[in-house]
Amino acid sequence: MRIKKFNLQNFRKAKDFQRKELAQDVDRMCKESGFILLNGHGVPDDVIKEQWHAVSNFFSQSQELKTRVSAPYPGYPYGWIGPDKEALAASKGIKTPPDLKESFNGGPLFIPLGISDKQAYEFCYQPTLFPEVEGFKEAWISYYREMEKLAKEIMEVFALALGLDSDYFNEFINHPISALRALNYPPIKNVKKLDQQRAGAHTDFGSLTILLPEPRSDGLQIFWGGKWINVPPTDDCFIINIGDLMELWTSNRWVSTLHRVVAKSNQPGRLSLAFFHQPDWDAEIKPIFNGSPAMSVKSGQYLMKKFLSTAN
Repeated sequence: MRIKKFNLQNFRKAKDFQRKELAQDVDRMCKESGFILLNGHGVPDDVIKEQWHAVSNFFSQSQELKTRVSAPYPGYPYGWIGPDKEALAASKGIKTPPDLKESFNGGPLFIPLGISDKQAYEFCYQPTLFPEVEGFKEAWISYYREMEKLAKEIMEVFALALGLDSDYFNEFINHPISALRALNYPPIKNVKKLDQQRAGAHTDFGSLTILLPEPRSDGLQIFWGGKWINVPPTDDCFIINIGDLMELWTSNRWVSTLHRVVAKSNQPGRLSLAFFHQPDWDAEIKPIFNGSPAMSVKSGQYLMKKFLSTAN
């Protein structure tokens, strides 16, 4: 199985009837694997370049300097999360050794008022602990804003792919609680622990993920057809995959596919950027189509529960 490409620029330029035809391609991709290679995305090259430069400079620092912006307690969502602090497979109820990675994490740029659940402010609206690396905060914010715009546009494509009005999801993403993660997977000489991966097998939690692996890096795999399949990075493409909430929204029509970043002996280092688009904290997510099981979850509570389950 090969993950297929979708050109967003062609979609933007298409007439209404052509857009519906192109959206049907997205529907097929999300049914088959839940993964899409997105080109023609329009994110400026200089924004991407500056973000790579910023995160590379951050991870190249000493541990002492990175510790200055470490998450102050287990379960704090933002700042630096060092090695041996997270096991993503735990979100699926599977016990493994901690993942072979470190990350820097940041949350929403805007804090809305009036959310009745105080846990929203105690969890996802905590401050991002920016490091004192020249240009880091500016590059991070620029990239985050581009991801927010791109995610909103993809959600409009998704709505058309499901036969809905393009603005169907807008009411659920007025103030999304999306997170941006920069991930550093250090070089590996030998994998010493059974079932240890760079990122354990998991599904993403929200509506969609926008992933950008470092050029010419490898290791991402999806579980499809009873086996693990490699997803090689492709120049000029973001890797888009849907998450658990989109699977629920679509009444399981689309697939939140299990994936991992595999660990192998004699493996070079790898960086990646992952933007996890998440509906508003209090958005109620339930199946769209009639005849689906009557179940629903609140976006923020679901995210918090899943995230806390991964803390090692």
